[in-house]
Amino acid sequence: MACSQLARRPLSIIRNCLSNSTSARRSPLYLDYADSQCDFGVFRRRFSAEVPASEHTNLIKQLREMTSSPIMDVKAALIDCNWDIEAAQTELRKRGKVLASKKSARTAAEGLLALAQNETKAAVIELNCETDFVARNDIFQYLASSLANLALSVENPPASAAGFSSVGPEYLVDLKVNLDHPKLSGETTVQNAITEVAAIMGENVRFRRGFVMSTPNGIVSTYLHACPRPGLGRFAGVLSLQAEDQISSSEALQRVGSELAMHVVASKPLFLTRELVSSEAMESEREILRSQAESTGKSQLAIEKMVEGRLRKFVEEVVLMEQKFVVNDSINVKLLIGGQPSLHIMSECHKIGDLLVHLDKLFCQTVLDILSKEVGSSVKIGSFLRIEVGEGIQREGTSSVSEPVAQAA
Repeated sequence: MACSQLARRPLSIIRNCLSNSTSARRSPLYLDYADSQCDFGVFRRRFSAEVPASEHTNLIKQLREMTSSPIMDVKAALIDCNWDIEAAQTELRKRGKVLASKKSARTAAEGLLALAQNETKAAVIELNCETDFVARNDIFQYLASSLANLALSVENPPASAAGFSSVGPEYLVDLKVNLDHPKLSGETTVQNAITEVAAIMGENVRFRRGFVMSTPNGIVSTYLHACPRPGLGRFAGVLSLQAEDQISSSEALQRVGSELAMHVVASKPLFLTRELVSSEAMESEREILRSQAESTGKSQLAIEKMVEGRLRKFVEEVVLMEQKFVVNDSINVKLLIGGQPSLHIMSECHKIGDLLVHLDKLFCQTVLDILSKEVGSSVKIGSFLRIEVGEGIQREGTSSVSEPVAQAA
């Protein structure tokens, strides 16, 4: 009996010690110490209890709306910062920039083209990301539009012989851009803005290239295809129409310019005129066609005729002025510029009656006179370019392709 009582005494001693420890933990002295040491272990968890648990969900929602970061990252940042939303926002930005730098080597072949223009000048830029999901994000789209507007505002960009200016990353990344978006605001450099968006999106974001086209006498016409919103798209055609004399922009000039820009996107021309086709391109195509013709086993004379015929077909396919007009394939672009009517005008012609259908040539000459009088000068295409998102970028599982310059005159 005595032994059992002695055996219980250590248990009672331990129980008393734990009781004293609990009461000490509740003392004011212990609370002051916990407040001063809130960054460690259990003290930190007790400090976080100052923010009611009912408010945690609300804080997570607010920070998620402020940053667009993944919800698990938002929650982790708030816990690490003791539910201080401003400190958590700063922490997310730091983490995001580190992740953005790590992802900068990943392939970014998706994205958008952004276009900004006025009457005599147009700028188009390509902003890439890894997935089309990010390309549909409002923050990404806002940055793309901001970069296009910045490129348009550049004074005296370096000109090229093709009739347009390149304003790529080497020209724009150090310039200041003023952002006014709920989640992206303030004045910063282009590079910092791209890094910030990459941190928010969690993907590699890359400003790939940009071009500016202007004309002193005429108009610059543009066309965007696959547009999620005005000024953004995946395919872009930009074209300048120049007049011999000083003219003001007219409805007819704008209409034809828009149709030609659309034609550039659809038909993918490589050269403006037959004379501008390089001898290297012609010889390369000639060799390919000769090799194909020789495999038929026909005579040398027949092979030469086949090569020359196919070579003419090649020129018609890659030269803008020789291509069939995409709006009306019964004419080519050269005849259109020379006075052929647009589809709108031709449709009006056929509404008049069958008699005018048999008088197409006379009607077209009449339209040429009308357009010449309306514009007040003969018009020609000055230059053009066509851009497509991701063209020339090697994607995973594909062969290596060199990055092209925009197709242009």
